[in-house]
Amino acid sequence: MISRLLTLTVAMLLVPAFDAATAQDTAAVRKGGEVYRACVGCHSLRPDVHLTGPSLAEMFGRRPGLASGFSRYSDVLKKADLTWNQDTLDGWLADPQALVPNTYMIFRGIEDDRARRDLIAFLEKATALGGDQAVVAEGLIPQQYAEGQMPEPLKNAAPGQQVTAVRHCGDSYFITTADGTEIPFWEMNLRLKLDTRSTGPEPGRPVIAGGGMMGDRASLVFSSVAELTRFVVEKC
Repeated sequence: MISRLLTLTVAMLLVPAFDAATAQDTAAVRKGGEVYRACVGCHSLRPDVHLTGPSLAEMFGRRPGLASGFSRYSDVLKKADLTWNQDTLDGWLADPQALVPNTYMIFRGIEDDRARRDLIAFLEKATALGGDQAVVAEGLIPQQYAEGQMPEPLKNAAPGQQVTAVRHCGDSYFITTADGTEIPFWEMNLRLKLDTRSTGPEPGRPVIAGGGMMGDRASLVFSSVAELTRFVVEKC
């Protein structure tokens, strides 16, 4: 009887401690979701969805440079003798160049120790299998954060964005769109791009997308290199 009472008493004393630890962990994950805003410009939490940087899905316990389908890793990162865990991520988030000199990662780092710990707590949850959906369902981040800053799908572009002809003359490009309009751009203000993803433009239907600066800058997006070389002609 005394033994049972002692066991019950110890258990009752431990419950508040466990509750407090759980609350602290939950608060850290939630705060980490706020810090994660700094990552959405380059990364997605969705598996196999790569942006400027690789998808972060299932990164814990994996060596760097191994995200399937991502090919823009630096050689030094691919050869780095480390595994992603709390400690290595803390060093990486503090200063990527200090952890892996000459990496392609362009990020000045997070100086605040607590902010890094919170972000790592969030990433442990968000990058686990199914974590990208869980953190959205729990209201830790909005869906667009999980997806990252993905470009808008271009398959259903309006006629005014569908390009039918591209000619270069002097220092200018002249873009003809499906609605019959011809738009001139200074050659330094028009970016020629590729989007080979399933959400990119339809083959044979490049798309022009505005790039700010009062409409005098734009991106011209093709579905393949072959189309780029076929569409762009030198003609005055």
